Amino acid sequence: MPGGPFDCESPVTMLHVTDDITVQDWELTESFNRASGPGGQNVNKVSTAVELRFEAERSPSLPPAVKTRLRRLAGRRWTQDGALILRVEDTRSQARNREIARERLVDLIRQALVAPRRRIATKPTYGSKIRRMDAKTRRGTVKSLRGRVDDNEN
Repeated sequence: MPGGPFDCESPVTMLHVTDDITVQDWELTESFNRASGPGGQNVNKVSTAVELRFEAERSPSLPPAVKTRLRRLAGRRWTQDGALILRVEDTRSQARNREIARERLVDLIRQALVAPRRRIATKPTYGSKIRRMDAKTRRGTVKSLRGRVDDNEN
């Protein structure tokens, strides 16, 4: 697929994420199994679901900060041994599911490349302090008016 995230030489070669980062083929493992969902009789015979395993922790092309952000983005898809597992069974075609899995991996890595901007702490404005204190005073007044009812008053 020219212009896509795949190398044009063969279908199972390295993935191009950016100009600096490429995922080597030894870092990826694909396994195929039967998918659930639509497919008619075909669903019981053909293994169309793809499970793509990326050895992210051992990857030499990813900097440590990117690996940390990727681990956070991956969530439950991150294994104990530092691999990222993507399972795709969106279509009835094994080849298309492979493409989708690889595209999702590239998207995840690209998201992890973007470092979050640091939050700059700011002081509350004078007006916000006044509004907060007014709200606290009003709430205290409401609570104080809920005083105890004496039996002697009736």
